[in-house]
Amino acid sequence: MRVFHGFDALPRFRRPAVTVGSFDGVHLGHRALLERLVGEARRRNAESVVLTFEPHPRVTLGRDEGLRLLTTLEEKTALLAASGVDALVVIPFDRSFSTLSGAEFLDRYLIGKIGAETLVVGYNHRFGHDRADCRKLAEERGLWLVCVDERSVGGEHVSSTVIRNLLACGRQDEAERLAGHALRPGNESNDLP
Repeated sequence: MRVFHGFDALPRFRRPAVTVGSFDGVHLGHRALLERLVGEARRRNAESVVLTFEPHPRVTLGRDEGLRLLTTLEEKTALLAASGVDALVVIPFDRSFSTLSGAEFLDRYLIGKIGAETLVVGYNHRFGHDRADCRKLAEERGLWLVCVDERSVGGEHVSSTVIRNLLACGRQDEAERLAGHALRPGNESNDLP
């Protein structure tokens, strides 16, 4: 997997299939999305490209009280590489970037810088500070859109928040069952600035 930091030195990707998210923990819900992304890219003779944020948007926006990340950027990168993704673009998430609308993000970055042709998103994904409906935005721009359904394991909704809550309650085994991999025993990442 090739890793790029920012948008300044990106190559021309081949018919990119793209997904965007924080991907904290790269849990089983994320993996379902990544499998679909890689599958769509292969079917379309395209490259699979993941865009993620550093630092986590909640840190930049000052909403990180109590947030304990499940993975460091290095751990997240290794887990994403293991999923078979072709490229990772790490977006420096700052105050200026956080003010983009969903349409601006899609037009300037996903289409303008990445060249996205296919967009793979989770069932509840939104773009930009205005929480724009990515389905509508993709349709208006002629992007092929793939929506991945919610993931549950044993009837439990899989999300980074649920996993963090399980860890906070000392339920390591349950957290790892939803993550689909080992987590640092009893403790989330403490890499917040």
